[in-house]
Amino acid sequence: MKHLFFTGFLQVFFVAINTVFLARGIAPGIFVAAFLISFIWTLNVRKTVAATLSERVIYSLGAATGSISGYYLAEFLI
Repeated sequence: MKHLFFTGFLQVFFVAINTVFLARGIAPGIFVAAFLISFIWTLNVRKTVAATLSERVIYSLGAATGSISGYYLAEFLI
């Protein structure tokens, strides 16, 4: 379950970072974050297609946590 939480966290972490970079027009950050979002997504698809309800909740909690964490990291970096 920790791995599922982490993969949900990681993908949305970069979505939040990318959103801040997009809003501020930081092209190199946009490129790197978009690449990582897409790459992580390819790994996550297999894990969530046949997931149970509890696994989907864990993944979603990781994603929600990643969103907040990514936002604060991007704000800190800029």
